[in-house]
Amino acid sequence: MIATLQTQVLNCPEPHDLAAFYARLLGGEVDRPDPRWALGEDFATLHLPGGTVLSFQRDPRFRAATWPDPAVPLRSHLDLGVADLDAAEHLALAAGARRLTTPPGIKGWRVYADPAGHVFCLVRERG
Repeated sequence: MIATLQTQVLNCPEPHDLAAFYARLLGGEVDRPDPRWALGEDFATLHLPGGTVLSFQRDPRFRAATWPDPAVPLRSHLDLGVADLDAAEHLALAAGARRLTTPPGIKGWRVYADPAGHVFCLVRERG
């Protein structure tokens, strides 16, 4: 091992708005003081309850993926485990998510875009 993962950074036009969106979905604390990052107008963090940190960096040239259309390819996405897909979808949409087309025949997960256009999936947790 040569490194440890400190954070996943999502480029976006409005970092604080996107951090707040994910805090509504995942809980956690937006912009907790942390010596690893300089917070400010162009950079926000979300410290999740389990210890993971998501970061959000302003990119004025950010272009959202056009998934499933390959015109602007999907580079990565987040899978978020949920107990109840319908209840989670209701909350995600109320927080500002947009539902995307889930491929036919797929059960147990649904595809969305966050307010900046990053793709994420709600995945039914198997218990």
